Amino acid sequence: MHVLLVGAGLSGAVIGRCLAEQGHKITIVDGRPHIGGNCHTQRDDKTGVMVHVYGPHIFHTDDEEVWNYVTSFARFQPYKHRVMTTSQEAVYSLPINLHTINQFYGKTLRPDEARAFLETQADTSITDPQSFEEQALRFVGPAFYEAFFKGYTEKQWGCSPTDLPAAILKRLPVRFNYDDNYFFHRFQGMPEQGYTPMIEAILDHPGITVHLDTMFDPAAISDYDHVFYSGPLDGYFDYRLGRLGYRTLDFERFTDQGDYQGCAVMNYGDRDTPYTRITEHKHFSPWESHEGTVCYREYSRECGPADIPYYPIRLVKEKALLADYVALAEATPRITFVGRLGTYRYLDMDVTIREALDTARMFLTHATEGSAMPAFAISPL
Repeated sequence: MHVLLVGAGLSGAVIGRCLAEQGHKITIVDGRPHIGGNCHTQRDDKTGVMVHVYGPHIFHTDDEEVWNYVTSFARFQPYKHRVMTTSQEAVYSLPINLHTINQFYGKTLRPDEARAFLETQADTSITDPQSFEEQALRFVGPAFYEAFFKGYTEKQWGCSPTDLPAAILKRLPVRFNYDDNYFFHRFQGMPEQGYTPMIEAILDHPGITVHLDTMFDPAAISDYDHVFYSGPLDGYFDYRLGRLGYRTLDFERFTDQGDYQGCAVMNYGDRDTPYTRITEHKHFSPWESHEGTVCYREYSRECGPADIPYYPIRLVKEKALLADYVALAEATPRITFVGRLGTYRYLDMDVTIREALDTARMFLTHATEGSAMPAFAISPL
C-alpha cells in the first residue's frame, strides 16, 4: 500500500518505519523545516551545547521493548533527572523526599517519623478529594501545598487549582527516603547526539520519503491507501466545531559562561515569579563539557491559533468538544489519528513509541485481513 503519514515526529517515524519494513510505500510530510516534532534537538553554534529546542525531553520507561527499540537507533548515555525548586527564598529538591521534608520543617526525621509527621500536617477532614487543591491539602497539608504546588500550578495551567481535577495529582510524588531521582523507571537515558539523529536513523529506510516544509492537504487523502495523522485533531477538521483547549510555552533563551544554575531544571514555585522554570541545557548532556551555557526561561499561557500546542487541558468543556471531534473522525474513512495532538492526550515519549508500534501492527493485521483500520487505535475518550 501507499501510506501517508502527517508529521515527522516520533509517531510518524515509528509507524512509517514499521510499515516500510513490511514493504509498504511511505510518504511523510511535515510543515516544519526539521524532523522530530517537539523532540527536535540541535547544537548551539556558539557554545556547542545540545539544545532541546522545544523544551527538555527526558527518556524514561519501564517498557523493555521500547527501550530496546530506541537504543537500536542511537547510542544512549545514562542520565538521572534531578529537579530543584526555588520557593519562599530557599531551594529544595523534587519530588518531595525525606531531605525536602526535613529541610522545609527544620527537622531530622527518619522515614517512619516523616510519614507520621506529614499526616499531622494533612487535612484529614477531606475524605474524597475532588480538586487538585483538595488532593494536595489531604496528602501534604497547606504549608507544602503553598510552597510547592499552588503558585506553580496557577502559572502552569492559568487557573485556580480548585478548578483542576484531583486526578492530575492522584499519584502525588512524595518519597520517604533521600532518593531525588525524578523518575522511577528502570530505563533512563539520553541519546548521545540528541533526538533528531535518532529519528533520522528511524526514517533511514528506502521505502520512506520525507517532505519537510510541506503542509498536509486533506484533499490529497484520496491519493493514498491510508493516512496516519499526528497533527491537531480539531485542526484536521479546520476547527469547525471550535478549538480544543491547550496551554503553550514561551521560551526566553539566554546564554552565559560557566554553570548558570548548577542543575538541569530549576522550578519556581512562587506565584510572583512569572516563569515556571529555568532549564540549563548542557546539564542534559553531562558527558559533555562546554565553557558556555544555554538556558531557557519558560512561561506558560493559553494557546492561541498561531501557537504551538503543548499541554491539552481536558477539562469538562474540552472533553465534550473532544467527543464531538471523535465522532467526526470515526466517520472519516482511510485515516487514523495518532500521537499527542491527534488523540488530544499528554503522552510521554515512551508511551508515544509504544502506541506507534502497536498502531502499526494493528494496521498490518487489518491489511492482511482486508478489514478497515479504525480512526483511533486507542480511544481519546
